[in-house]
Order: sequence, then C-alpha cells, then structure tokens
Amino acid sequence: MSDVAIQCLPSGAGEAGRLASLLGLPLHEIALHRFPDGEMRVTVGPAAATTIIHASLDQPNDKLIALMFAAEALRRAGTKRLVLLAPYLCYMRQDAAFNEGEAISQRAIGRLIAGIADRVITVDAHLHRTPDIRTVFPGIEAENLSAMPAIANTLRATGIDPAMIVVGPDAESGPWVSDLADRLGLAHVVARKIRRGDRSVEVGFNDPASLAGRPVLLVDDIVSSGETLIACARALTAAGAGTIDAIVTHALFPSAMATSFTDAGIRSIRSTTSVSHPTNAIALDETFAAVLRRETGPDFPETRT
Repeated sequence: MSDVAIQCLPSGAGEAGRLASLLGLPLHEIALHRFPDGEMRVTVGPAAATTIIHASLDQPNDKLIALMFAAEALRRAGTKRLVLLAPYLCYMRQDAAFNEGEAISQRAIGRLIAGIADRVITVDAHLHRTPDIRTVFPGIEAENLSAMPAIANTLRATGIDPAMIVVGPDAESGPWVSDLADRLGLAHVVARKIRRGDRSVEVGFNDPASLAGRPVLLVDDIVSSGETLIACARALTAAGAGTIDAIVTHALFPSAMATSFTDAGIRSIRSTTSVSHPTNAIALDETFAAVLRRETGPDFPETRT
C-alpha cells in the first residue's frame, strides 16, 4: 500500500490529474455504475494510508452517495486518513431555518461529511452567518481557502487597467471584493441588493456617479441562476460604467446563459476551475497543492483511530 494517493470522481478527472502531477502522487479515478433502478455501484482504486478524494460537489446528490460509498471501500481496504478536497462545497447556503419545518442543510451535510473524512478543504464556501468553517464539520479539520490570490495572479498576467473599479453585487461579496482590490491596487465598491425571490433581485449603488466611464470588474463567489450578476450589470450600465467584465469562483450556471450575460452588458465572464465549466480560465492547482503538501511529508497529523 502506498503512503499517499489521490482518488477522484470522473467529473473532476482533469483537475485531479493536474494536482496529482504537481504533488507527484498516483491518481485513481473512482468508477461509477448506475443500475436500472437508479442505485449506484462505486469502485475505488488501490487504497493508500492517506487518501485524498477530489470531489467538487456541484450537482451534489449523486456525488454525496458516491463519496460515502468510496469512503467505505477505502477505509475497509486500509485507508487510515481520508482528506476530502471539495473545490465547490454543496448545501452551505442554508445555515438556518427561515421558515417552520425547513431543514438546515449546512448542519446536516456538515455532520455527514465529518463522519466520512478526517480533513475537508474547500474554496470560497458560501457561508453567510458561519464565520468559521470548522464549526460546520465537528471533530475534524476544515479549511476554507480563498480563490482571490489565484484570481489576482491571473489578472496581473493578462494586464490591468489602473482605472478599473472592482464591484461586488451584494454585501456578502464585500470581504473578497476588498481582498482582490487590495491585491491589485484598485478601488472597489459593493452594491446594495434586495432579493425578491430565487430569480428576482434588485441592485443599486449609493454613489452611481462614481462609476461613470470606469471599466468594471464584477466579482462574485457563486453564479447559479445568474440573476444577481445580470441585475448588477444593468445597474452598472445605467450608472454609465464603461466595460464590464466578470470573475466568479464557482460557475454553476448553464452555459446557454452566456447570451443573457452579454445582453446585460457583460463583455466577458471567467471562472476558476472549482467546477468544470466552459468559462474556466483561472486554475486553482497551486492553491490546493500548497495546502496538501503537508499530507505528503513525514509530519502529517496523526490518523484517526
């Protein structure tokens, strides 16, 4: 049995392959077979004492089942330490019951994953009122990395207009918008958002005149329905902003929505590789490799007994 290896779900084979190459680790793709009745058979590769499972949890329901089954097979085959690398972490937005009878998905999924893994690594998790991701996963290690360093490096390499202003579509985007703007030496502003429903939002700015004629970099963590990004772009256009380009960490929207973004005034949209998507342009390989290297050395933490 090898000391450390990476296993991945088929949907993330490309990203996992680059990461395995960076770390010098063997990679095994987890095989998934669906029976006619919808049940799933999961077959893992050879177990390692420390196994890193690469599984981005967009479209999560089947993937969560696959993850549970893979963990069972790996533990039984001798894996002592299991690290879940989930570039996108599902079910984090529902961190409270807002109406009677609602499930708190963040709590349920946190407990589920804590029973599977010894360490969870993700990037820009969609945490509203949860300041420390470690509280989501009781009893295990958990890290919520930032995509902003990788995004800043990519933007520097492609050139930055010093007049550009970094814009966040809502108050929740404030921390990473401020971080990215500081890294690039740019001004930033955060919009006011009022959500009317899953697909209905209103966006405005306290000082729209300050945006007139300025090139804009619109930054968000997750784009799913795309309505917030579209509403923000329209508000920017109404304020007289110049070109509008968008950067997102997690691109969850259908690729067919590209036309809607263009119609709203967005010239380009780029995403990180956290979720496989046609807009991928910012690799997170080095971001993940940096925090996983301690798993490959002699001083990684004690395994679960």
